[in-house]
Amino acid sequence: MLVLAVACVLIISVIWSLKLLYKIWWRPKTIEKELKKQGIHGYPYRLLFGNTKEKIKPAKESESMHDIMPRVNPLLHKLATTYKKVFVVWVGIIPRVSIMDPKLIKEIMLNKSGDFPQLEGNSFTKLFATGLASYDGDKWAIHRKILNPAFHIEKLKQMLPAFSTCSEELIERWEKLVSSGGSSEVDVSQEFLNLTGDVISRVAFGTNFEQGRLVCLLLKEQGTLFLRSYLNMIFPILRFLPTQVNKRMRQIHGEVGALLRVIIENRQRSIQAGNDEKDDLLSLLLKSNQQTSDDRLTIDDVIEECKLFYFAGQETTATLLTWSMILLSMHQNWQERARKEVLQILRKNKPTFDDLNHLKIVNMILLEVLRLYPPTAPSKRTIKKTKLGNMYLPAGVHLSIPLLIVHRDPELWGEDALEFNPERFAQGITNASKDEISYFPFGWGPRKCIGQNFALLEAKLALSQILQYFSFEHSPTYTHAPCSGISLQPKYGAQIILRKL
Repeated sequence: MLVLAVACVLIISVIWSLKLLYKIWWRPKTIEKELKKQGIHGYPYRLLFGNTKEKIKPAKESESMHDIMPRVNPLLHKLATTYKKVFVVWVGIIPRVSIMDPKLIKEIMLNKSGDFPQLEGNSFTKLFATGLASYDGDKWAIHRKILNPAFHIEKLKQMLPAFSTCSEELIERWEKLVSSGGSSEVDVSQEFLNLTGDVISRVAFGTNFEQGRLVCLLLKEQGTLFLRSYLNMIFPILRFLPTQVNKRMRQIHGEVGALLRVIIENRQRSIQAGNDEKDDLLSLLLKSNQQTSDDRLTIDDVIEECKLFYFAGQETTATLLTWSMILLSMHQNWQERARKEVLQILRKNKPTFDDLNHLKIVNMILLEVLRLYPPTAPSKRTIKKTKLGNMYLPAGVHLSIPLLIVHRDPELWGEDALEFNPERFAQGITNASKDEISYFPFGWGPRKCIGQNFALLEAKLALSQILQYFSFEHSPTYTHAPCSGISLQPKYGAQIILRKL
């Protein structure tokens, strides 16, 4: 019996060893060979670590202010320079193919047959956020249908007073800072995070910033921890270890869930008592929860959507406003043009929805900021051997569309692709470049970000009100050092000198 038991253990050990060898060596090398046959090159796959060694090489300074790729991601910059439109990077045992050809991007973004689903979340990534952006198929369609009404134009018009209130509070706070000495240095990145957190709390969930502040801060910390745990994505087994990062991420996941559950339960009690007349995002989600059909959300679904919109609604617009202030400080001529337009249309009055639609120069500036400093980049995957253009991608390949490169491609944007030139959008987005699918800071096709108009309206209102009351320039303490995180951020803050007009 002992001999039989030992033999069984040996057989099981051999089987598991072979499976492990297949997963960490044979399969990656087979995929690498298939990709090479089709002209998809990159650094060679290395056991377990992939291209981690190349990825962590020191960033380089760039010659042009807005040619930030050598700093933000030197590995992608080198591969894009060498292989142009398509190449592969190994993230641990996972091949990530970068696509920059507009025709292939269009094919991916317009695909409705499910050939290129969203990246699959695991137990670790789900600690951060799921919600609409991570779903596919029927679940995505149901959630999108439920959420769409919250972002219709008429709803956005109703949100404008809340946008204005939050912006006015920011202006009043800045005026107090400036009043004593005629000018004041402010890190606008933190100011805008507070502003957009206030906005998303009020218009989406009917709370003020103090009530939503802890949720925002916890989700921000969760995002930072998520980025620090890079090795957990390369070696999945590490996510189960009781490290400080893993334990804190699970703790935050529980705390955020509990906080949102309290907000939800309070709203449910108000609805049941007939005392709730709100028509915000949370009300839409809870009305769906009360349905008996399949097209309904569970309370856990509601919590995940709340988490997503708390984080995305705060982060995206705050980042857009931060880079707008930085770039208008660099390019004073565009700051003056924008202010002249704002004062001509708005004077010192509170902006209306129609007023904001007439701010063409401000809109051009925001579009150009999103071109040079996009908030995120689309990622997809293959679950079977899939045709893309003339290529056949194996199952298990991740697809990345690096907007920082696509948005700076001279072949698409001309010789001034690396320069800040809002004038390129004077005739609209479709005429700004040589291909319609070369600009998509909020995604493209059926999965375009549901909150795009929300973010742009909020940013346009805040920027126009700042231009009404202040001029601004860089502080001597500011260092232009964009860095890649959950979104593209100024590494050392955004220190701006404000002066009252």
